[in-house]
Amino acid sequence: MELQFLGGVGTVTGSRYLVSDGRSRLLVDCGLYQGVKTLRKRNWNRFPVDPATLNAVVLTHAHIDHSGYLPALVKQGFRGRIYATAATCALCRVLLPDAGFLQEEDARYANRKSYSRHHPAEPLFTELDARKALERFESMPFQIPFEPVPGLRVRFSHAGHILGSACVHVTEIGTGRNLVFSGDVGRQRELLMHAPEPIDEADVLVCESTYGDRLHGSEDPEETLAAVIGRTVERGGLVLIPAFAVGRAQAILYLIHKLMDQKRIPNLPVFLNSPMAIRATEIFCHFHKEHRLTPAQCELIDDHTTYVRTVDESIELNRRRSPCIIVSASGMASGGRVLHHLKTLLPDPRNSVIFAGYQAPGTRGDALVNGVQRVKIHGEYWPVKAEILNIDTLSAHADYQEILNWLGQGQLRPEQVYLTHGEPLASDLMRKRIEERFGWKADVPDLYEVVSV
Repeated sequence: MELQFLGGVGTVTGSRYLVSDGRSRLLVDCGLYQGVKTLRKRNWNRFPVDPATLNAVVLTHAHIDHSGYLPALVKQGFRGRIYATAATCALCRVLLPDAGFLQEEDARYANRKSYSRHHPAEPLFTELDARKALERFESMPFQIPFEPVPGLRVRFSHAGHILGSACVHVTEIGTGRNLVFSGDVGRQRELLMHAPEPIDEADVLVCESTYGDRLHGSEDPEETLAAVIGRTVERGGLVLIPAFAVGRAQAILYLIHKLMDQKRIPNLPVFLNSPMAIRATEIFCHFHKEHRLTPAQCELIDDHTTYVRTVDESIELNRRRSPCIIVSASGMASGGRVLHHLKTLLPDPRNSVIFAGYQAPGTRGDALVNGVQRVKIHGEYWPVKAEILNIDTLSAHADYQEILNWLGQGQLRPEQVYLTHGEPLASDLMRKRIEERFGWKADVPDLYEVVSV
């Protein structure tokens, strides 16, 4: 087999890996680049290989940096099947059309406000493109091997990152060689998800390294969340929580209602202003056997949250000035309805904006948590006077110690490890830690590098 790194190298987004055996070409993940403009511009480049030559795609999970380029891939000629777990398929049916809608909405807004350098601004793909891509999806169960292309067998194991997330095990049928992709690895004691399953066998391992250079803090997210909500209410302000629609939004809503039930924070109106996050929450409740919450706990989230579904309702919410909690996508403030809330709430020091996890370099979230005095939104600069906080312990990514512990749980003895999906320093430090802990050969690949596995 040969493995080519088409994305997810030197950055935490744009995950794309090409596996070929001379007969078949299998793409593992097909994500969008996010973050700084130089990365986002890559989304507009021609795909590194002809999409028509790809036989199938396998997804580790539904997050846009792993699945979001699929509509563009189909638009450019891909005609194969797309395989994922049942929950990932369900989430992609929400996330991909929403991503297409946002692409179109952003283009319309840019044209209306004339702040884009492109005349007219065009979407990378449309909602219709996304729905065409969804026609190619096929769900597969965990732990049951299947053959997406001739000569290669694939199996999913639980990765514990978000609902439906999986490690992808690729076996070359003729030789028995095993290539494993970790995807995004979840935490050992995550608030909602079960711990990732150990990997027992891999000749070559491709492992994420998002937190390869750091450990999660020891702060109690409940205590921190309760404290910031409490002092914001005392100031008469509003709390805005930019949250990833899948995973983080549900965890945050659960924590908020738990704190209210325990009377550790005032009973406040709670709004979920993200059509994508609303549908993801409904899916989360449906797949309750795949996470830690009981059906009753899921109902608690559902019954005590006001879902903001329409644009008019969102506009009305943005006019609100009395204390409340607004949870809105996206988690890194890179797009969506949260941007309109930020424009309204950031200039007022009574308000608070709480981020919940990793903020990729170049995103508005990264700029805000690092103390920027003003931030550019929709072509204009807005002053930052609100209290800004990042509760990093709510991250769904394992830190480097958790990944090392996870790798040591099974009978794994790979010949080679490749570290991807991390900033350069994080990936290189993860490489050193793996070599020192296990004595395995580990490298950080270059973009478009081809290796034999």
